[in-house]
Amino acid sequence: MGLILDSSVLITAERSRQTVAELLKQVLARVGDQETALSAIALVELVHGIHRANTPQIRARREAFIQELLADVPVYPFTQRIAFLAGRTDGEQQSHGVKIPFQDLLIGATALHLRFAVVTGNPGHFQMIPNLEVKQL
Repeated sequence: MGLILDSSVLITAERSRQTVAELLKQVLARVGDQETALSAIALVELVHGIHRANTPQIRARREAFIQELLADVPVYPFTQRIAFLAGRTDGEQQSHGVKIPFQDLLIGATALHLRFAVVTGNPGHFQMIPNLEVKQL
């Protein structure tokens, strides 16, 4: 098994000025030594944050964090298979009145496809995805 890092974990680390190495050490201490990866969807959320920065210093810090992250953690793309899995999950859950936020649905579907768990600071949305293992950081 492996781990997909949710953007909530990454954003919290960047805002608290943790390095990627410190974050990965914290994750591994909490959930054990496993392959750690990123969904391309979470990368979109991080890049969005660069362009929402209030100051040039924050923008530069966020860019540096992402570059460090990309050097240390593989990024899994959003594929046709993941799209079908996300669509099925969303359709089934909405037929039961459960609405999963779109980005979390896509990150969760990526993890399900890979048979990975999601590591998040915000487990509520991911716990709505059947058969997804969720680990809170």
